[in-house]
Amino acid sequence: MAEQASKMRQEINEIPIAVDRLLSDGNDAIQETAERIRNINIRSLLSVARGSSDHACTYLKYASELQLGLPMASVGPSVASVYGARLQARDMLCLSVSQSGQSPDIVRMTEGLADSGAFTVAITNDTGSPLAHASHAILPIHAGPELSVAATKTFVTSLVTGLWLIAELKGDEEILRAIHTLPEFLDQAKDCDWSEAAAAATGKSLYTLGRGPSWAISNEAALKFKEVCQIHAESYSSAEVLHGPVSIVEQAFPVIAFAAADPAEHALLEVADNLSGMGARVFVTSDKAEKAKCLPSVRTGHWITDPIAAIVSFYSMVERIAATAGIDPDAPRHLKKVTETV
Repeated sequence: MAEQASKMRQEINEIPIAVDRLLSDGNDAIQETAERIRNINIRSLLSVARGSSDHACTYLKYASELQLGLPMASVGPSVASVYGARLQARDMLCLSVSQSGQSPDIVRMTEGLADSGAFTVAITNDTGSPLAHASHAILPIHAGPELSVAATKTFVTSLVTGLWLIAELKGDEEILRAIHTLPEFLDQAKDCDWSEAAAAATGKSLYTLGRGPSWAISNEAALKFKEVCQIHAESYSSAEVLHGPVSIVEQAFPVIAFAAADPAEHALLEVADNLSGMGARVFVTSDKAEKAKCLPSVRTGHWITDPIAAIVSFYSMVERIAATAGIDPDAPRHLKKVTETV
């Protein structure tokens, strides 16, 4: 009898379908929200999120700064929920990202920013959630039910939703075309063979690396190693790893580096090859490395969407590592699907 696939595996396989559904059903909300934002003199952006959703916001920070020329900062939800502080947020756009929209601290910070003059947008999988009710506008991510504790398709659809909004605000037809062709590329990405990297990542510690938008993907990958595989992983920008963290790199130390076809690729590959020269087992999502091992990767037609394909390939690998180790990826120890913090 064939072994039943984990819920996590099923949901990884559903990512291209979920993104296609988002692109089919999400247009009206994107267009309406973009139009409302255009009528406001936005000076900067804020994000409110935790966990994987905060990693999505890191990606959107780079998208905002690189595409709109507007700085974006992550706001600690405890500033409002624990410390009771009130931030001045007039003429700011706030993106609050939460698949459940349930956590009281996320909701309270969003409410406080709205009261202080920000235009608040909820990027969520639950349009009836407290976060949705607390926000000026709602962007449903249309991921469908996500039952595995580890977020996969909701992370990807949050990335696409936020990037879609930014591309609409900029009026960037090239990015919009890349977004609308993503499902076919993500379908290819989920089947990339990263088995060699999986075989190397069986110890107790490793690094993940990225630069620019890909650093957000590195952050998400490090979290998933801990959450799903019980492997300690730390994420660094490739610009930082040689400043101190490199000291613990020893022979065969695993490193997975996320590169896109963007202006940061060359610099990241230099670091990846440097670490390889020190004896680390370095794997990189680029075919341009000289010493590091090249991982099969999918290019998406625009460098800013390349990291989205990379995380889908990673998810497939990390689920396989857990299953091989006899760990149930659907029930990470000590964790539950919705975490409500105050």
